[in-house]
Amino acid sequence: MQAVQQEIARALNVQPPFADAQALQAEVARRVAFIQQCLKNAGLKTLVLGISGGVDSLTAALLAQRAVKELRASTGDGAYRFIAVRLPYQVQHDEHDAQACIDFIAPDECHTINIGPAVKSLATEVKALDGRHEAAVDFVLGNTKARMRMVAQYTVAGAYQGLVIGTDHAAEAVMGFFTKFGDGACDLAPLSGLVKNQVRAIARSFGAPESLVEKVPTADLEDLAPGKPDEASHGVTYVEIDAFLHGEPVREEAFEIIAGTYRKTQHKRELPFAP
Repeated sequence: MQAVQQEIARALNVQPPFADAQALQAEVARRVAFIQQCLKNAGLKTLVLGISGGVDSLTAALLAQRAVKELRASTGDGAYRFIAVRLPYQVQHDEHDAQACIDFIAPDECHTINIGPAVKSLATEVKALDGRHEAAVDFVLGNTKARMRMVAQYTVAGAYQGLVIGTDHAAEAVMGFFTKFGDGACDLAPLSGLVKNQVRAIARSFGAPESLVEKVPTADLEDLAPGKPDEASHGVTYVEIDAFLHGEPVREEAFEIIAGTYRKTQHKRELPFAP
């Protein structure tokens, strides 16, 4: 079991647990520098990220805002900026958490784009959905919402000549818990290789409210199950996923679920098939 865990951890470039507060801050600094280098390499000055109200987008946004703030200070160029984008589908049930995230992040700019009309309009044009079971349609449109959100973010980034930030991390990557070409699409993924408790630890180190740091994670893509916890979809907890990725013992059922899901979702972590 441990050999499989180690193999998967290497493939996902999982970072070891933070030894202490100093190690955590060193990792924050490394990831902030990574974001800054991505901007410099691209010759661009704007970062764009959708804020959902969850700890992943909160943490990525805090890193991004620090990155551009430091760039402004070190270069004297006020054009560097971070744009937070709210992307509700109609009225988001936990909008108060999303707004609390925005308030804490204090982004340089904040835009709101309601994806509801676009998703609904597309759904009426897709005749392939006609006659499908309600639950199947709901699931398909959940992925459509994620892709529409990324379309919106790239539209904003295109208007401002910026880069789109993704929020994928190792605990989601191992479960393939992202929409292919939706939230899985981005220009840079500054949380990559971190497990869930490390993402939370980084947010906490910025002083983020505990209610946001420990909020129950949800993709919130299904109309028939609003706010459905990620762990209900996984069949395992993030504590178990984190332990798995750090090579710690986990119960046999959890091992089988995580390893099996990793194998089944490999295509989501690869480039498109080519001859």
